[in-house]
Amino acid sequence: MPDLRRTDIQYLHGVGPKRAELLRKELGINTYYDLLYYFPFRYIDRSVINRVADLHGDEPAVQLRGRFITFTTAGEGRKRRLQALFTDGSGTIEVVWFNRVASIQKTYNTNTQYILFGKPSMFNNHLNIVHPEVDPLTVENETQGLTGVYNLTEVLRNRSFTSRAIHKLIVGLLNTPAVQHVADTLPPELINRFHLMSLAEALHNIHLPSNQQALQRAQFRLKFEELFFLELNILHYIKGSSRRLVGHVFGRVGAYFHDFYNNILQFPLTGAQKRVIREMRHDMGSGKQMNRLLQGDVGSGKTIVAFMTALIALDNGYQACIMAPTEILAGQHLDTIKPLADAIGVKVALLTGSTRKRERTMIHEALMSGELQILIGTHALIEDTVQFRNLGLAIIDEQHRFGVAQRARLWSKNRVAPPHVLVMTATPIPRTLAMTVYGDLDVSVIDELPPGRKPVTTVLRHEPDRFKMYQFVGSQLRQGRQAYIVYPLIEENEKLDLHALEQGYEQVSEVFRQYRVAMVHGRMKPDEKDHQMMLFASGQAKILVATTVIEVGVNVPNASVMVIEDAERFGLSQLHQLRGRVGRGADQSYCILMARTDLSRDTRHRLQVMTQTNDGFVVAEEDMKLRGPGDMEGTQQSGIAFNLHIANLAQDGQIIQMARNAAEDYLRDDPQMDTPWGRKMAAHIREIFDKQTNWGLIS
Repeated sequence: MPDLRRTDIQYLHGVGPKRAELLRKELGINTYYDLLYYFPFRYIDRSVINRVADLHGDEPAVQLRGRFITFTTAGEGRKRRLQALFTDGSGTIEVVWFNRVASIQKTYNTNTQYILFGKPSMFNNHLNIVHPEVDPLTVENETQGLTGVYNLTEVLRNRSFTSRAIHKLIVGLLNTPAVQHVADTLPPELINRFHLMSLAEALHNIHLPSNQQALQRAQFRLKFEELFFLELNILHYIKGSSRRLVGHVFGRVGAYFHDFYNNILQFPLTGAQKRVIREMRHDMGSGKQMNRLLQGDVGSGKTIVAFMTALIALDNGYQACIMAPTEILAGQHLDTIKPLADAIGVKVALLTGSTRKRERTMIHEALMSGELQILIGTHALIEDTVQFRNLGLAIIDEQHRFGVAQRARLWSKNRVAPPHVLVMTATPIPRTLAMTVYGDLDVSVIDELPPGRKPVTTVLRHEPDRFKMYQFVGSQLRQGRQAYIVYPLIEENEKLDLHALEQGYEQVSEVFRQYRVAMVHGRMKPDEKDHQMMLFASGQAKILVATTVIEVGVNVPNASVMVIEDAERFGLSQLHQLRGRVGRGADQSYCILMARTDLSRDTRHRLQVMTQTNDGFVVAEEDMKLRGPGDMEGTQQSGIAFNLHIANLAQDGQIIQMARNAAEDYLRDDPQMDTPWGRKMAAHIREIFDKQTNWGLIS
């Protein structure tokens, strides 16, 4: 019996070398296994026949039964096309082919009844279908039910490699003994516990469902299996790494921490901040290396938590560092932390690419002597010349902006044992995604805002509302507040019809002539950008016109208005980050989303999500539903979540939890995976996941 994973697809009946090369290049289908696990992306009920008279041109794919009335050709050379009129008795629709004109003209005629399948559209006020699937009417295709529709590329369509052709190959594959008798990959107790179909039955029904119920059971079986092995792989690794990785033992909370908490901290910590600090104290005192992801919305108080965690390292005789992705953000951390550190006698310094040579030398010497206790900086921290006397804690802010290799270099800054690692993000990650993509990190969440913070009021406005928007911004400026106005581009782009930053700057400067307006964008020289930012941060400039360069790393509590031009061009996550630039003081703040009036339904829904909630986790969940997990910031580097054949991390949260619970239960009974079924599943995991460096060790 052939091995499905290793049998070349060219040997399947109906494929051959040329078609195999097409499948490899266009769909990544190299073997029988690849084709078997190339699942339909949707299903159509072929028993439903539509009427031409009922079509409007905006329907998904439809199925028509009728005959061709006429065939005509038009155009010359490469622009030659075949046009046909098709009728089902209720009306007519134009059918167009741009490829294989001569052979199609010979294939179809006006004397035969056909089943025609394709997506209708309107062109020059006439209904048409381009490149439909056409089959002679038979008893079989007139009565068939659910049929899978497979994703194709334009190249395949141009070679007449239709969804029906993929379906036909899979039917042939399903009839081979290797598939009909495929061995189950899950132990019998799991199959019984969750009432699962056998693998062979599930694979048959995912491609050829006998009915809707059978399809749903097949989908559940295959999603559960895929997620079970994903979670089993993560959890088995975690258990192994927790045995292997010894960490510095921070056994006490001493004078620095207590002095700061009792005498310097001027506001009460939220319950969430206290909980997170307790979680990290436990990790760092356990004797195992801490690897923790700290999630907290903009303004939730992550920096104070990070500083207090660093004080625990200092109380145990170790140093700490904080690495940020930009000089602005690193400087902001220094501005927040240094006054607090000075008050308790802790030495802090800043190291960036702009640090002068003399100051850099002094920092290096103070690091090696241990005099310098907390170093804040950018990528400069990972340079080989930067050596610590005893680094015990590495804190990485906005971790998705660093490559994994860069983060790994921080890990090597202590020769005795790796430092504890805390990675922080203000980009909320949906729970199911964090559990899976960051499954080998412990996750802490600060899910409360400090007392006194008011939720930002967010409204959606359109071009006819511009004058009123300017009036409102003016009323805030007259109260002594400041405002951001953010544009998506720097230069005019006629194709996208966006407001250009320079034009916006001129218009804003004209409307608000009595106020100073600063401007910042990514193409400015660092000194010029810093100068403009300082004008706004100091209050000299009342308005900052900017691109998304201000998304992270600007803290101006006096700013109470965020205007986002062409808001429809931004993703939800980015809109939420921009909104987080306001609402940092005690005053009520506002976010105004300026958008076109002719928005699509999905775009309008996306913007309305912003007006309905300030909860970053709700925004993140909605963002993942709209864009999928592979587009979420920070997840592309994980290498875990995006080779899934059928499961969807945005939609299958309940199955993810079931699969994780099942994996935890299994490993409780077979932690080494050395029973017969354990060894079999371990081998299956090795087949699924490529061997690569597990970057989860260093976040």
